[in-house]
Amino acid sequence: MAASFGKDGCRAVVVAGVRTPFLRSFGAFTTLDTIALGTAAVKELLKRMELKAEELDGLIWGGVVLPSASVNIGREIVIDSGIPRSVEGTTLTRACTSGVIAITQAAAAIERGEADALIAGGSYSTSNAEVTMPSSLVHKAAPVLLSGKAGVKDYFSLLAKLSVRRDLVPRRPSVRERSTGELMGQAAERMAKINGISREAQDAFALQSHQRAAAAIESGRLTKEIVPVVTPDGKTVDRDNIVRGDTTMEKLARLKPAFAEDGTLTAGNSSSLTDGAGAVLVMREDKARALGYTPLAAFRSWSYDAVDPAGQMLMGPAVSMPKALMRAGMSLADIDLVDIHEAFAGQVLCVLKALNDDAFAKENLGLDKAVGEIAPESINVHGGSLALGHPFAATGARMVATVANELASTDCQTALLGICGAGGVSAGAVLERV
Repeated sequence: MAASFGKDGCRAVVVAGVRTPFLRSFGAFTTLDTIALGTAAVKELLKRMELKAEELDGLIWGGVVLPSASVNIGREIVIDSGIPRSVEGTTLTRACTSGVIAITQAAAAIERGEADALIAGGSYSTSNAEVTMPSSLVHKAAPVLLSGKAGVKDYFSLLAKLSVRRDLVPRRPSVRERSTGELMGQAAERMAKINGISREAQDAFALQSHQRAAAAIESGRLTKEIVPVVTPDGKTVDRDNIVRGDTTMEKLARLKPAFAEDGTLTAGNSSSLTDGAGAVLVMREDKARALGYTPLAAFRSWSYDAVDPAGQMLMGPAVSMPKALMRAGMSLADIDLVDIHEAFAGQVLCVLKALNDDAFAKENLGLDKAVGEIAPESINVHGGSLALGHPFAATGARMVATVANELASTDCQTALLGICGAGGVSAGAVLERV
């Protein structure tokens, strides 16, 4: 099965991928914002590959909840990484799929003949999410503060109008849906109930994720993808800190529900708020080989889709993964590896159930029968976001790098990826060994 080729017969290939350690928020990375984390990943990728920055045509970067002072974080990463300032930097934002769409955009640009070498990926720092003031404060204060004619009387009048509770208390950062007001965990809780996903099944899947991630770290399989980061206080961080290899079903069972009193989602079977970054080098295949690189993998297809956030908001991968398969001219039987983003154990199990449901396939994909059965134990061979953490825009880059390395180092030929995201968006992609 040959990959699709672009203009002039060129093919975009994944040459390498790295990531920073993924750390629980408000830990050692607290003083490093999303730009600093992205810069650390990009600089180390260039260093590890011994690639001259002048060879790059650009950088495409994924971001979520962008800093107000510098929303084009891709451009800032170019500048801070020491890449020539003539090299373009772009930022894409599409919730949790931001990292993977940045990478496929890079592949698409190369196959259109617009570039030969691009770095793509994403970063996120929950620790540096901005705390905002209520909009009512701005509405009341701006006419006075921005007026050149305002006097002492106007300022005293403004003070009289302000309410400490409504206008002066900062808003707590919250990952809620704008259209529904619902937390992502609440949406996942509702999905688990609709699809009959038990607490025990969720805990078992979470245990699998932690055990596999711990084993992959212990063997060195995942650690080779991690680049060390030196914090402003001089501390070198070179390991993930969320993985709990010693957890058990008994420990997980003792955790209280996190999103509903009678719920099944807990801190143990949900991904953690995380700081981190991931970067992938994508090149035109002939250029990569000319520079002495051995390509790891290539994209055969991808699909970006959406479902109603008021419905089963995180079910999108059950749409995007089959569409990516169809665009590749493949079926589930052609796939050797399956990697699905683990926002919540319940969400993953709901997606797997939908993929094996004839009614879902007919209603959402126009197919006569289900895509097929995927056993929970057959996916995410080195664990996933439940164990490693989920720095929103970096997860896609982590998944692409890990899967590409797995294809290159095993007898596996093909891989299928699936990622859900806020707002009901989703992504699916098929990669193949080069």
